[in-house]
This record gives sequence, structure tokens and C-alpha cells, in this order.
Amino acid sequence: MRALAEFIMRGRMQATLVVVGSAALPLLFWLSAAAGSLVLLRRGLSDATGILAWALLPAIGWWYFGEPRTLLVLLGALGLACVLRANPSWRRVLLFSIALGLVYGLVLRATFHEPIEAMAQELSKLLPQMFDGVHQQMSVDDQARLRSLIAPVLTGLLAALLQVVSLLSLMLGRFWQAALYNPGGFGSEFRELRFPPMLAMLLLVGMLLGPNLGVEMAMLTPLCSVPLAFAGIALLHGLVAKGRLSKFWLVGMYITLLLFMQLTFPLLVVLAIVDSLFDFRGRLTDKPDSGPANGEG
Repeated sequence: MRALAEFIMRGRMQATLVVVGSAALPLLFWLSAAAGSLVLLRRGLSDATGILAWALLPAIGWWYFGEPRTLLVLLGALGLACVLRANPSWRRVLLFSIALGLVYGLVLRATFHEPIEAMAQELSKLLPQMFDGVHQQMSVDDQARLRSLIAPVLTGLLAALLQVVSLLSLMLGRFWQAALYNPGGFGSEFRELRFPPMLAMLLLVGMLLGPNLGVEMAMLTPLCSVPLAFAGIALLHGLVAKGRLSKFWLVGMYITLLLFMQLTFPLLVVLAIVDSLFDFRGRLTDKPDSGPANGEG
């Protein structure tokens, strides 16, 4: 991957080739967003505009054929890259990603309303089976409200998935930047990611009370959980680094996360909230670490 990053930064033609080529190929839109983020983080928006403008052509083409992910993730990752370049704080980037997720949700609802509603209708038919005893004890109004939340929550889940991919693309671009110009910088700044108690509680409130603010605001539940999950991952990375533990623990964490997403994702959210109150990394003996990669690399 470092060789690819070096190729991207070799010149404008090479960067354009990777950014545009990845956007044009199926399922490689995340690589286009990561390469574009690297160019923007290193060279700035003014120098990167010419390269990134070409990437919009295949992205718009995919949108025309009913594939929105290429354009949304590309623009979203670049927007977050601008935030990171202006202020190298992953906490700030993650908070901005919630607003980005809301934009994703609104675009998906407006553009793909009928497919989402069709999926929601199919899921509503499964509710009696999914909540066998509970569903029968619910009143008619509660059952109707539960059905009305399916489409917004489904939209929020799709938007949260795009939110995660955008963040991962940006992180890959930042990792490349640090690997080329400040080795170890990305790991250092990511391991320090932690939300203060007030922000963590606000995110928790958004998760729990989002549906009570309106049916459409049910999207907040998955969107607000994403920053906390990333903070939980950063906590585990920080504990492994400070405790000088084997990387095997991190490999095991990611394998478990992929295999048991429904269990591990909420656990990461809980860990992040608890860490905001007790600061587990701060309680360990501090060890020397490399400084963060700045916006200029």
C-alpha cells in the first residue's frame, strides 16, 4: 500500500490515474476516496481540485446507473479531509461525520425513496416473527409507530454505512500521508482519540432520543453510534500500545468485530462512553510516542 501512495504522490498524472481509475471500477470507490483524501491532505484543496474534478465524471456516471456510493463517499471523504486539514482533530472529524451522515440519509430518502420503502414493507411483515411475544402485547398505536420507524432507521443504517466507509477512506489517506512524510504519526493521533464526558453523553442522548424527536430523526441512532464505535477502537489500540501488548490482540479484535458485529459494535460504543468518564489510557503509565501528522504532512 505504501508503494501505491508513493505512486499517487509522484505527480498529477499518476494521482489522476488512481483517483479516476478507482472511481470508474466497480467496488473500488473507497480507494478513489482514499487517494483523493491523500492528495487533498498533502497538497491542499486548490492543488487537488483539478485532479478531483476528473473523478466526478465516473462518479456521476455510476449515479446515473443507480449506484450512489461512488459519488457520496468521494465527496464525503473529501469534505472530512478538509475538516481534518483545517484542524487535525479526529474528534472534530467524527462529529462532522454525523452531519455528513444526515446528508447521506436525506439524499438516499429523496433519491431512492421507493426501494427503501419496499424494503421497509418487507421488514414490517417480519415484525411479528422477530418480536413474537412483545409484538402481540403492544397496542395498535405502538405497532403502527414501530412500523413507521422502519424506513427512517433503515435509511439511517445505510447512511451510517456510507459514513463509516467515508471515515475509513479518510483514515487510509491519512495513514498514507503519515507513512510517507511522518512515520507513526497517524497511529499516534488515532490512539489519542477520546470524547470528553459531555460530548459522549450528547452522542448517547442522540442515539436514545433521536426517534422521539420525529420519525425522520430516527436516523440519529445509528449515525451517533459511529463516532463512539471509532473511539472504542481507538481505546483498544491505545491500551495495546501503552501496555506494549502483542498486535495479536488487535487482530483478534478486528476478526471478532467482523464475525460478531451485532455484539461487538454496541460493546465498542459502551467502552467509549465509559472511557470518557474514567480515561483508561490516562491511568496507565505514559510512554514516549511520536507526534501527530499535521495537515501539511
